[in-house]
Amino acid sequence: MDAYFFGERKTIPDGFAEWLDPRVTAAVSIDMHRGHLDVSPDCPCPSPRGREIIEPINSFHRACRHLGVPVIHVKTGLRPSGVDDTKGFPSAWRLTFPVAVGQIPGIDRHGLEGTRWVELMIETAPSDLIVDNKKRLSVFFATDLEFLLRQMRRRAVVLTGIMTDCCVLNAAFDAANRDFRVVVPRDLVRGFSPEIEDAALRIVSLHLGLVMDSPTLVAGWERQLTRARPAAQQAGR
Repeated sequence: MDAYFFGERKTIPDGFAEWLDPRVTAAVSIDMHRGHLDVSPDCPCPSPRGREIIEPINSFHRACRHLGVPVIHVKTGLRPSGVDDTKGFPSAWRLTFPVAVGQIPGIDRHGLEGTRWVELMIETAPSDLIVDNKKRLSVFFATDLEFLLRQMRRRAVVLTGIMTDCCVLNAAFDAANRDFRVVVPRDLVRGFSPEIEDAALRIVSLHLGLVMDSPTLVAGWERQLTRARPAAQQAGR
């Protein structure tokens, strides 16, 4: 299989077996909810480039379920009182981001529990798992995602969603720091801009894990599982 190492496509060398094993992997989608993806002008924190990957992520998740790779959806969930954020210690991005992009109407509504803005805009299945109390940029901070992954005996995570240079990059750092094996399919993430997205993926490939194309990853999983079936059948005789 191939991956992108600092933007250059190369054959994955020996030593990455655990990154590529579907039997120890979970797919983790990040913040694919209406608060980023809605087309309404009321959208509290628009990430319009993320709309491009809704259907590709749906297709990838269908393949994951078919191959026995669990799907976990992580989304922001802040208490309506604001105590988690705006009325407590506001997230840094709420102050820095508008300086670059301009004021965002309705930004205080972003991620509030019980509002339509936290509704997922990608497909879910009964077998999927939801982590709905993400409070900051990382999917691991103040959530039970790590506990869930450990309980499921999952050592590798495939990170998809938005934004590549923000929540996905934070998730990749926190996952790697916890010794999870990180894979980021470059066709299933979107960032603030193509340029900063590319920079984030280069950082991932330098320090955190594998940057791949999702069809390459799925095809590799299928080959592994196909090879494993005859061996398991032979052992069962």
